[in-house]
Formats: sequence, C-alpha cells, structure tokens
Amino acid sequence: MVRPTRQREREERTEQETDETEDVHTCPECESASLITSGDGNERSCEKCGLIVEEQNIDRGPEWRAFNHQERQSKSRVGAPTTQTMHDKGLTTTIDWKNKDAYGRSLSSDKRNQMNRLRKWQERIRTKDAGERNLQFALSETDRMASALGVPRSVREVASVIYRRALDEDLIRGRSIEGVATATLYAACRMEGIPRSLEEVAAVSRVERKEIGRTYRYVSQELALEMEPVDPKQYIPRFCSELDLSEEVQSKANEIIDTTTEMGLLSGKSPTGFAAAAIYAGSLLCNEKQTQREVADVAQVTEVTIRNRYQEQIEAMGIHE
Repeated sequence: MVRPTRQREREERTEQETDETEDVHTCPECESASLITSGDGNERSCEKCGLIVEEQNIDRGPEWRAFNHQERQSKSRVGAPTTQTMHDKGLTTTIDWKNKDAYGRSLSSDKRNQMNRLRKWQERIRTKDAGERNLQFALSETDRMASALGVPRSVREVASVIYRRALDEDLIRGRSIEGVATATLYAACRMEGIPRSLEEVAAVSRVERKEIGRTYRYVSQELALEMEPVDPKQYIPRFCSELDLSEEVQSKANEIIDTTTEMGLLSGKSPTGFAAAAIYAGSLLCNEKQTQREVADVAQVTEVTIRNRYQEQIEAMGIHE
C-alpha cells in the first residue's frame, strides 16, 4: 500500500504546482491582473504594488557584456545569416585570398602553394552537381544585374527564391540561364513594388528584350505568380528626379494619372509611356517645360508614344494647348 500512497502524493503535488502556475496571471498580493515583464524577460512583477510574481534565475544570454553596437558585433560568435542569394545559402566557409596567418605574418612559399591548392579544391567541391553549378551562375548574374539596377536586398532575395522554384520545377530546360535569371529579377521587382521597366532590365542583361518577356510570361504562368498591373505613379518620383523637376510637377503628374485612369485611358497602355506623358503635361502646366526627347530618354520610350498619350490625357482633362 506504500506505492499507491506515494503515487497519490506525487499527483497531488503536480496538481498543486499546476494550480500555482495557472494563478500566476494575477498578483497574489493585490489580486491585480496587470502583470508586466522586464526587458530581459527574467522577472514578472505587478504594475500596481510592485510585487515580483515570477523570477527566472537562468540567464539564457551570453556570458559577455557589451555597451554599444560595435562591441556587440566584435564579441558575437555567430556568423552571417543565411541568404537565398548564394547557392549554398552562405553556410560553407571560404578561404581568404590573403596569404597571411592568424598573426598577420606572411606565409612561406610552400604554405602559399598549399593554400592555393586548397582554394582550388574548395571551389570545386562547393558545387556537387550540375544543378548547383546552374544555381551558382544564375544567382551571380542576378546579383550583378540587381547591383546595376540599384534595387534593394529584398528584391534579390525574392528573385533568388523564384529562380530556385523554377529550377525545382524544371523550367530552365531548353532556356538560357541568363534569360530565366533576368525574368525572375523582373518578376521580383514587380512583386516588391520596385518600378523597373522591361527596357531597363534588358539594358543590364545579356539577353534580348523579347526573350526576357517570353520567359517572364512562361515562368509567371507556370509558378502561378500573382502579378498586379504596374501603377504608373510608381515611376513618377524617379523620372522627375532624373529630370530635376519640382514637387509641384510630381503632384500635377499624379493628379493627371489619377483622373485619366478613372476614365479608363490606362487600359492597354504602357505604364512607363503613360507616366512619361503625364510628366510632360505636368511640366507644361507648371511652367517647367521639358522637351519630349528629354522625357523620352529618361523613360526609355519613343517620342511618338509620349505625343499620343499626351494628347489623350489633355483631351480627357479638358485642357486646351
């Protein structure tokens, strides 16, 4: 009969601990429910009477102290975060190109030859098959084009994820790696709301515009990418900045786009040409005249496109030249 008694006592003790844990949501002193947690998460105290309800003695932080960002970075032992922009997600190590030891002293000739052989073998074993070599080349191309376009890091991450999906779905077969990489970068720009036209992407790519457009349509359809139509107002700040126009011209161009879009004039039109025509019309209305050639060069459209869209916009707004 001793064993059941001990088991019963153990169960009663467990129930008591559970009840104490459940009652920790209220203060045992003033029965207030306003409990706050300290910044380091080690203590829970009552906001009204100040009683410490819970105290965690285990310090899960590092054993060192740092008082500014520079000290925190120098003492941290973790590496860089994983990234999709590298084929191995940045998990492999790299051998530095400097032929120096940990104390900064130059290596001997034998050690230099040995390090050169190690670097060569490391580059060879980082990619185990053709798929990884494909991914390595494609992501390097994506990074090069993204740097030339000046897009943020988030766009490169999204483009890398889309390319990995296309590689897993075997959509690269029969198409050039550069073409698919450029198409995924253009898709990432549209998904992240970064206005880059197809002409701008094609200017930094090694493939033609027609192939980029064809590959983009194929990849977006096969991967079911939900693409919203590009808003011409996204191009206004960048185009006006390159033309050195004032805020007044920007607001007037946005007003023209809003009014004419509600009338249905944007349907079937190029957003870059529509935005360029609105900027040209806004510059005339604000007495900051720009020639059609200057606006066309910035927007990478033809002067004929600007003239046609400009005539439609001023007629819709009831403005007479």
